[in-house]
Amino acid sequence: MIHKSLHIVSFDIPYPPIYGGIIDVFYKIKALKELGVSIHLHTFIYGKEKQPELEKYCEKVHYYKRNDNFLSLFSRKPFIVKSRSNNELIKNLLAHKFPILFEGLHTTAPLLKNDFIGQKTYIRTHNIEHLYFDGLYKSSTNIPNKLYYKSEAIKLKKYEKILNKVDGIFTISPEEHTYFSNTYKSTSFYIPVFHENKNIGELSTSKKQVLYHGDLRISDNIKASIFLVNTYKNTDIQLIISSGTKNKKIITATSTQDNCRFIHLKNQTELTKLLHESHVNALATFQKTGIKLKLINTLYKGKFIIANNEMVEDTGLENLCEIANNKSEFLQKTNELFNQEFTEKNRKERSEELSDFNPKKSAKKLLKIIF
Repeated sequence: MIHKSLHIVSFDIPYPPIYGGIIDVFYKIKALKELGVSIHLHTFIYGKEKQPELEKYCEKVHYYKRNDNFLSLFSRKPFIVKSRSNNELIKNLLAHKFPILFEGLHTTAPLLKNDFIGQKTYIRTHNIEHLYFDGLYKSSTNIPNKLYYKSEAIKLKKYEKILNKVDGIFTISPEEHTYFSNTYKSTSFYIPVFHENKNIGELSTSKKQVLYHGDLRISDNIKASIFLVNTYKNTDIQLIISSGTKNKKIITATSTQDNCRFIHLKNQTELTKLLHESHVNALATFQKTGIKLKLINTLYKGKFIIANNEMVEDTGLENLCEIANNKSEFLQKTNELFNQEFTEKNRKERSEELSDFNPKKSAKKLLKIIF
């Protein structure tokens, strides 16, 4: 056990851990706490209430109101950064000279006003943000949203040079590690994504159904869902689209097909049950950014996975998935997998491949770098 103190600045309240980036933040905090680190958490509050659960893992939790005023859209700074600019945050970071870990470019506004002399600063990059927003621009069909995503992508590409001010960059995928290492003078370190899983799920009887799960507030996930409905419609294959958020377009698309249905998830337990009982998980994305937490979660809790190149390329997990890039390939792979049993051999191979994604191992690597 080591006894160190660390500031962590989170772009959103990291509890409950129900979507990608926040999953990484929460389970990072949990892993660091288990190693004896005293965490001073700084987080922005919008659309959620304060979460007492975080006090179990943090020495202190500071909440800051996100300034999502419409006028912030017209700033030269990216909206995701400008809306999180807060002088009280800077004051609290300076009050204790601990190292600072900024979660995402979103939280780095303090670096514009202060050099934090005597404090080491690090950033966890959750995406190559300008590419992520450009992907959202391409996936969205809503004109105002498209304009916002394109504007934000342009601003983020210019703003990204702020990374030259930090002592280190913690990248989330091998591909992004290469990008940040080659682009900025700050040293980059690849730290695999943090998550809740410890062991591969038990072998159990599965239903011959295909599952897709994702946050349907995200345009890329909506596009992937429609692609899968169009792929499996007019077949005998049962398809389930599941999400913690409802989307009228997806509900309509699934309700018109006898073999497709939408399930609104009320909690993580319901998703885990679906992952355990579905024989095939179809994971498609149309923007290649970061590493998808849904891929990691499915590898631990699900059985067979069919994914397209954008989902798995340069993750190091390609060998654990069947690759399909169009409708006919998804259908062909599904039919093949329905005739295969997910065996103990499959489970063992998956466990070995995922050994580098151990949260405790990642936490130790992170601490060795910071301290």
